[in-house]
Amino acid sequence: MLPFWIALQFLSSLPVRLPGMPAPEQMGRSLLFYPLVGLLFGAVLWGLNALLAGSPLLLHAALLLSAWVLLSGALHLDGLADSADAWLGGFGDRERTLLIMKDPRSGPIAVVTLGLVLLLKFCALLALIERGEGLLLLLAPLIGRAALLGLFLCTPYVRSGGLGQALADHLPRRAGALVLLASALLCGLLAGLEGLWVLAVATLVFAWLRRLMVRRLGGTTGDTAGALLELLELAVLIALVL
Repeated sequence: MLPFWIALQFLSSLPVRLPGMPAPEQMGRSLLFYPLVGLLFGAVLWGLNALLAGSPLLLHAALLLSAWVLLSGALHLDGLADSADAWLGGFGDRERTLLIMKDPRSGPIAVVTLGLVLLLKFCALLALIERGEGLLLLLAPLIGRAALLGLFLCTPYVRSGGLGQALADHLPRRAGALVLLASALLCGLLAGLEGLWVLAVATLVFAWLRRLMVRRLGGTTGDTAGALLELLELAVLIALVL
């Protein structure tokens, strides 16, 4: 189960401690457990939603969103911020875009992007709470993290060395495809036709974002992968409430 603990440590702020530095093969296999980590996140949010039943709606939604951000340690929001700055400041140039993504500082475009994404997530969560559809909270974290597996399966990693390269080089591809299929089936079991609808929306958004990455960078980076996850979660939430 080491690959699962690697995935949980990397994707969450939970106090997971590994016995040592994992082998590259174990790092690659950890990608297979990303959807399971997403399902775990969704279960935590679902349980918290039940505990908050009867509380003021605005506070309820704000606490759910805060828990969601804290669970991931804002890791993917950081990737979204870096990508937003780089996409505008890169002026279409690959090397300049990659250089800006390395800068830890956030510019106004990053701040505006994060504000809009969090605002839209909050409003979508509020709508789900008002409808009493807490079970659907399982879908967005599951699909978002399954999308990371899908991204590494079909997209080159453009920064040599480091964690991302180890993930890409040692991902068991056939097993990854089977995990993606199982994740899609699980969405259908959890939400029926609504689950299939959000999967279709997520697939279209995924294809569009991947195309942008490949055209600008020739592949993905850790930051663009984080941005993709955040935007896909948002797309799933919006699809659920429309």
